[in-house]
Amino acid sequence: MGGEKQRGIIAMVWLRHIVALLALAATASVSAEPLKVGDRASDFQLTMLDGSKVTMADLRGQVVVLNFWATWCGPCKAELPLLDAYYRMRKANGLRVFTIATEDSLPTFKLKPLFAAMAIPSARRIKGNYGVLGALPTNYVIDRGGIVRYAKPGAFDLDDLNSLLVPLLKDSAPAPSVVR
Repeated sequence: MGGEKQRGIIAMVWLRHIVALLALAATASVSAEPLKVGDRASDFQLTMLDGSKVTMADLRGQVVVLNFWATWCGPCKAELPLLDAYYRMRKANGLRVFTIATEDSLPTFKLKPLFAAMAIPSARRIKGNYGVLGALPTNYVIDRGGIVRYAKPGAFDLDDLNSLLVPLLKDSAPAPSVVR
């Protein structure tokens, strides 16, 4: 009987890992081609913690950072306070930063104190051609014209943020399209 119980426990652990991987895959992009620098940013829909939705179209003319992170990721934990402080300083210049916690992070209800302390809006999930690019954190930066300017894993430091975002924030927003 002890052997059956042990096999059952092992099977349950494997099942949890498979469910977590499937959930992560559902959060990430289904497309075979990941976005690359220079590509037109594909549409996305963020489902925010409060259930509201934010789309790429809602952010037209803004510089957008999509940050994928996990609670167990050391570089992510170091990067989040920096991103939050940078966002607080630059949001008036048209910067929008969104964090997307991966499915293998703590449950949302356990993260609420962290989210309440941050100015960066946090999303429960994202639909679209965006996801983790091999490691965490993964960041995407989209310029005011809707072009991907950065797409790779690795944590930002202050020099990275300044060299990448300051020039994009200095650019003018594109003129609105005229529909005839």
